[in-house]
Amino acid sequence: MLEVNQLECRRGDRRLFTELDFSLSSGTLMHVRGRNGSGKTTLLRTLCGLFTPERGEIRWNGESIRELGEEYRRDLLYFGHTNGIKGELTGLENLSIAATLDGDRVEETAIWDALKRIGLAGFEDLPTRMLSQGQKKRVALARLILTRARLWILDEPFTALDVDAVALLQTLIADHVATGGIAALTTHQEVPLTSGQIEQLNLGN
Repeated sequence: MLEVNQLECRRGDRRLFTELDFSLSSGTLMHVRGRNGSGKTTLLRTLCGLFTPERGEIRWNGESIRELGEEYRRDLLYFGHTNGIKGELTGLENLSIAATLDGDRVEETAIWDALKRIGLAGFEDLPTRMLSQGQKKRVALARLILTRARLWILDEPFTALDVDAVALLQTLIADHVATGGIAALTTHQEVPLTSGQIEQLNLGN
């Protein structure tokens, strides 16, 4: 379970939100909503331990994420605005390195299968700098197929994806939640996944 208690975050002199409380149990998907500048990305980065709040506490299974440190990060997969891939490396190499850094033991055949499923068959061994923006995004999103992380934090994951990739990503997220995972995401795109019966957090209200 992820618990957020009395969280307050600022950017410079501007307070984005304060006294924020919520909890996410296994099998929960939360859609973080709000206008531009309301603090959506800041909140997601704070949940990952990448941004220090003014006050408040975040706990994972009852323990502070600050105290858990690397143990918490092993349970976490964060997908931000940048793809986090190296242009000089192939999709295979990028995903292999990412799995190693995540602490996941992944066979090369599983990486080939993940790239095929994400729609990159035939592009596996090309340097990713040669791929389109959408294809680069697919390489990064293939981590969702390979990861064992229980908590997914996804910031605008549908951006730059075509219709087929959007549908596949929705399936991956839904399957993750259905098997007991937790996901929190932001998106400006209207997709069926976020219009169903899920948790909604509205910032800036």
